[in-house]
Amino acid sequence: MILRRLTNWASLAFLGIALLLFYRYPSPSSPQQMAEETPKTIYDFIVKDIGGNDVPLSNYNGKVVMIVNVASKCGLTQSNYKELNILYEKYKDQGFEILAFPCNQFAWQEPGSNEQIQETVCTMFKAEFPIFAKIEVNGKNATPLYKFLKSEKGGILGDGIKWNFTKFLVNKEGKIVERYSPRTSPLQIEKDIQNLLGAS
Repeated sequence: MILRRLTNWASLAFLGIALLLFYRYPSPSSPQQMAEETPKTIYDFIVKDIGGNDVPLSNYNGKVVMIVNVASKCGLTQSNYKELNILYEKYKDQGFEILAFPCNQFAWQEPGSNEQIQETVCTMFKAEFPIFAKIEVNGKNATPLYKFLKSEKGGILGDGIKWNFTKFLVNKEGKIVERYSPRTSPLQIEKDIQNLLGAS
């Protein structure tokens, strides 16, 4: 009789410990943890700047952000950098940021190293907005940020980035509100930027 009671108590104690461990340390594949890891905004990402330093995009919390993949030797380069500079100069003090990500996936139009890209962008195009480390935007090596952008706002002919100077506009809460084709000039987006800046 005593042995049976001890066995029952041991079983209950083991069950209690097992339940405690289960709830305190959920399985890595549990729905609760998966939900926590799924990105909701751009603020959930950390990217590399042109010098290789980590930059949490949460640094831009509360700002209107344009994210654009850039290239130095594209037919759209001169006009886009010119107009991006105009927008940045006009609205940077009102809470607007441009985040430029060099990419060499389209006709090899950004072949240089990060150092060469920085030199070109600063001297030739006079860009003052942040330029980040060169990335891939399509394929298996696409940076997580761009996988997220494409999943949030797909293109007309599929989610993949079609060319240099595809633009994503992000609101003050870090949500992607619009995607623009490479042929959409930055100044054509000015009204949308104004509307987001004016939103409380």
